[in-house]
Parts: sequence; structure tokens; C-alpha cells
Amino acid sequence: MSVIDQLKLRQAVANDVAAIVKLLSDDPLGAKREKPGDPAYDKAFAEIDKDPNNELWVIEGPDKRVLGILQLTFIPGLSHLAGWRAQIEGVRVADELTGKGVGTWFFKQMIERAREKGVRMVQLTSDKTRKDAIRFYEALGFTATHEGFKLKFE
Repeated sequence: MSVIDQLKLRQAVANDVAAIVKLLSDDPLGAKREKPGDPAYDKAFAEIDKDPNNELWVIEGPDKRVLGILQLTFIPGLSHLAGWRAQIEGVRVADELTGKGVGTWFFKQMIERAREKGVRMVQLTSDKTRKDAIRFYEALGFTATHEGFKLKFE
């Protein structure tokens, strides 16, 4: 039985929030920006959960641990013939699953979910320092067609 056969893909529930935040913070960039235990995460989850255009997906291991996370947001628009887009955010897969095909399996499932919803494109951004992630996205067929900009308020 492969590693993937032992995993379950499901939408997150409120009880997953602490494990999700722990996973997001177990990363060089995430360690600098996440604050496990902050009540803001529970409020954010509640907002995501009640929004029909947002889905928070987790990979659950055979021991019921959260081993992956991804937010899929469906965005209506007027451009591209009034086409909907799917935005992928907050991606993280546990280090123990790296190199086992889990990320590819996860993304293929989410891309298929976007197709089911009738979107015209799936888009994402990646921190420029994440060279391995960028290679991964390119291998999946994503192309770096735009330069991304952010204006942060802290």
C-alpha cells in the first residue's frame, strides 16, 4: 500500500485549527509569521467556513493527524469572459511526506475540484525564495505569467 493510499483528503473542521497552524508554522517563513495559540485563527476559520467560495482542505494521516493544508478560494470576475478563478493559498505538506508524491496528488485533487466548479483558471503565488516550490508548481503546468505585488499592513 502506498503512502497516498493511507491518506484522506477532507475539508477542515474547527477542531483542526491548532494542527493547521502548527503545520503552517513548521517552516522557515511560517515560523516568522505564524503565532500558534492566537485566537485570531479560530475567528479566521469561522469566516472561511461560512463562505461558500472558500474551502480549507486538509490531508489526514492514518493516525488522524493533519499532514497537509491548502485553501481554495473561488473568485468571480468580469475579465476572461466573466470567468471564475480558483486561488490556491496557504499550502503546506508535512516534511515527512516530502518526495512521496503527496503534493502532486493533493494539487491534482484540488485542480479537479476547481474544474468541477467550472473555473477558467487556477492561480497561486509563491514566495520567490521557495525555489523548490516554484519548480514543483512549474512541473504541474503552472506558468509564471505575472509579477506579483503585495502591500502589507501590520
